This record gives sequence, C-alpha cells and structure tokens, in this order.
Amino acid sequence: MSSRSVTSDRRSLRSRYNGASEDHTGGVPSSQPARGLRQRKKIATRRTIRRAAIRLFEEHGFADTTIEQIAEAADVSPRTFYRYFATKEGVLICDQAEPVVAMFERAPAELSPVAAYRYAVAAYFDGLTDDERHETIVAQHLLYSIPEARGLLYSEYALLIRLMTDALAVRLGPAATRTECRVIAGAIVGVLMAVSDGDPLPEESLARSLDVLEAAARW
Repeated sequence: MSSRSVTSDRRSLRSRYNGASEDHTGGVPSSQPARGLRQRKKIATRRTIRRAAIRLFEEHGFADTTIEQIAEAADVSPRTFYRYFATKEGVLICDQAEPVVAMFERAPAELSPVAAYRYAVAAYFDGLTDDERHETIVAQHLLYSIPEARGLLYSEYALLIRLMTDALAVRLGPAATRTECRVIAGAIVGVLMAVSDGDPLPEESLARSLDVLEAAARW
C-alpha cells in the first residue's frame, strides 16, 4: 500500500463522524438538521458498503474480491465507494475509535483512566448486534493477516492514542500535562494492541489485561 493511500484512509478515519453531534442539538437553524441528516446518510452508506465487502470477503476471499464487486453488492457505484474508502483495505477498519472515546468521555468522573476505558469498552461491546460482532471479528482477523493493511492498522491505533490524549486532557484537567496524558493513552492503547493480535474481539482478555495495567501503575 502506498503512503498516499494510507494518508487518505487516515483522513477518512478522522472525518467519518464530523457533524454527527448535530443529531443531538436542539434549537439550531434549519440548515444544521439538514447537515445532520446528510451525515446520517453518509454513515449508513459507509456501513452498507462495509457489510457488503465483509460478506464478499467471506465468500470469495479478500484477494479475489474486487472493489467493483463490492460496489455492486452495496448498490453503489465504484466512484461512490472511493468517496468513502481510499482502498479496499480501508473497509476493514471497524470505526471503533470515536465511539469508544465518546463513551470514555462519559464514564463516571470518579473512575481512574484505566477503569474509565474499561467502562467504555464494555459499553461499546454491549452495544454491538450479533451481525456487527461477526463483521468486526472477520475484519479484525483480516487486518492482522493482510500485510497491505498494516499501515491502516497503525494509523487506527495512532488515531486512538490522539483521541484518548485529548479526552484525558479534559478528564484530568490541569493536573496532568499533555505529555502525561499521551503516555497514559499510549499505555492503554498498548494493552489493546497486545491482546488484539490473534483475538479479533478481545472482550475478556482486554478486561483482564487492563487490570494488569492498573495494578502495575500502583507498583
């Protein structure tokens, strides 16, 4: 995969939920709800493309599935596919970072950073449907087994560290420096990286490993 493709998919990671907050905003001008509706349609289209791709990957294998086949199965044009994903590998990204961090931000204030992340991950997993769980498992397995996807996997973890750093800066306030927030975020995401390779949906192992991290912080 070229660096240009990785950069393009990373921009997609950063922007995929832009404007979503408008869905929950009251008393706004009429143009803003319209943008919220468009954003919801974009998210729905992205999910439709991704589900079609995962189904085809299971049926034909990743290498033997073309973007044209994915577009046809999703009832969109190849051009529309490229508006949502820069590469075929980009379909494998499960869009977990933003919702998990949003739940982390809403975790009870008395929880430690590690406990708050455990809370967020549990809430995220609990909210998945059976179909979403299956799609996530298939996609994560492919992400770790396809060399061309490694750059995107790194970008997703880098994005999660950045978002967690921002969330920790708010959560911990002036008592923690930006560097301290980033170190904590990196440690938490490092645990996720350690347990995800070979375990596509590591609910139990992630919870146990976060316990290890929290215990280590008290040594």
